[in-house]
Amino acid sequence: MGAQTSSAAGGVMAKATVVGPIILLGPPGAGKGTQAKLIAERYGIPQISTGDLLRDNVARKTDLGLKARAIMDRGDLVPDELVCDMVAFRLQLADCAKGFILDGFPRTVRQAGWLDGYLETMRAGKDAAARAACAPPVVIRLEVEYNKLLQRIVGRRSCPTCGRIYNVYFQPPNVEGICDLDGGPLVSRRDDSEDVVTERLKTYERQTLPLVDYYRAKGRLVEIDGDLPVEEVAAQTFRAIESVRLAQ
Repeated sequence: MGAQTSSAAGGVMAKATVVGPIILLGPPGAGKGTQAKLIAERYGIPQISTGDLLRDNVARKTDLGLKARAIMDRGDLVPDELVCDMVAFRLQLADCAKGFILDGFPRTVRQAGWLDGYLETMRAGKDAAARAACAPPVVIRLEVEYNKLLQRIVGRRSCPTCGRIYNVYFQPPNVEGICDLDGGPLVSRRDDSEDVVTERLKTYERQTLPLVDYYRAKGRLVEIDGDLPVEEVAAQTFRAIESVRLAQ
């Protein structure tokens, strides 16, 4: 598929190459956001966040956004149908022509089934490149041990002035509670407390882990140790993506 050059990461696919859909699975704190940005930069494809899509539609007062806003104002969760409609519209934009990374979607087996059906519909009657752009997704699962997830999130501190992020366990500041760059006091997010994080992880296990079984049964799941250094996780992720796509 397309031109390639080699690298220490295991073979670089040129940015012109179609890489198709990529899904990252993993609990809060597993490093999905970091890896998504590295994938987007390497292959020149967009990272699509359902949270961002929802906020954008609400802010622009689109038809979908107005429907979502009315639901949220009632204190209800935005239903799958509305989220899927937003995703469907976004995937039709030109920057998805080579592929895309889905961040925060699918969250449930029902959403995964919808996505498979939608991509299959998009493949119908397309040329080879267009079919590759909407091929069955490569699904990367980042695994991190529970206690380390807690340390990653609960230990997180940030500087409200410069935005630099620290971790009291893995990357502490030179002086406890003080930013190395501007000397300002570091803060922690309210939802990074242990009680909140524990509940978020329980919610993930209840709602999202069934996706692991769903994609494993379809032979699409690649599991990577998310506790490795960021560069090694990225290298394994790139190899997995390129191995699957070159085999298609």
